[in-house]
Amino acid sequence: MKQTVLSILIAAAVAAVAPTAAFAQQAPAAAKANSPSQMVLTNSTRILTTLENRRAEFTKNRAALRQFMVTEFNQMFDRDYSGRLVLGRHGRGASDADVKLFSDALAENLMQRYGAALLDFNAKLQVRVKSESALPGGRGVRVSSEFLRPGAEPVPVDYLMRQVGGQWKVFDVMVEGVSYVQTFRTQFDTPLSQKSIAQVAAELKAGSMKVDAGND
Repeated sequence: MKQTVLSILIAAAVAAVAPTAAFAQQAPAAAKANSPSQMVLTNSTRILTTLENRRAEFTKNRAALRQFMVTEFNQMFDRDYSGRLVLGRHGRGASDADVKLFSDALAENLMQRYGAALLDFNAKLQVRVKSESALPGGRGVRVSSEFLRPGAEPVPVDYLMRQVGGQWKVFDVMVEGVSYVQTFRTQFDTPLSQKSIAQVAAELKAGSMKVDAGND
C-alpha cells in the first residue's frame, strides 16, 4: 500500500496534494486562512472535485489530464528546490539551468509514468490534517496528515512546505515515513555518478531512463 500511495501522490505532483483529498475533510482548529494546513485542504478539495467532475473527459483525453496535472504541479510544487534536493551531492555547484533541466525532466517523466493512476483514485478516501509545525533551521513547515481508508489503518502523509514569493509550496512528501526526495536521491545516485546532470535530464526527457516510486 505504501508504494501505491506514494506513486499516486507523485503522479498528482506530489506531489500537489491531490490524492490525499476528500470531500469530508478535517483541519486543526488553529488552521488559519492562507496557512499551509488550510492550503493543503483547499487545494485538495479543488483538485479532487475537478478530477471527479472531469473523470470521463480525462479518461478519454489524456492530454487534458496531463495539462491539468502540469498546471496544479506548477502552482503547488517547488520543483526546482525539490530537484536540487534530489540531486543532493551531485547538485553542489550545479548551475540553476542544469537543476531546472533535471527538475523539469523528472516531473515530466513522473507524470507520464503515473498520471493514469489518478483516474483509479478512490474518492471515498478522506484526509485529516493533524498538525502544523516548524521545520528546523527555519526551512519551512511540516503539515502532518492521515490518509483515511474505510476498514483499514490510516496512512500518515506529511507535506514539507516553504514560502516562495510569499506563497507556500510543497518541496517534499512523506508517506509512512518514505520521502519523495530521498526515494529519488537514492535512485539517481548511480546514474549521476556516471553522467552529467544534463545527460541524465536528456535521458529522462527522451524516456530512455525511467523513474520508479516502487512496486506495489
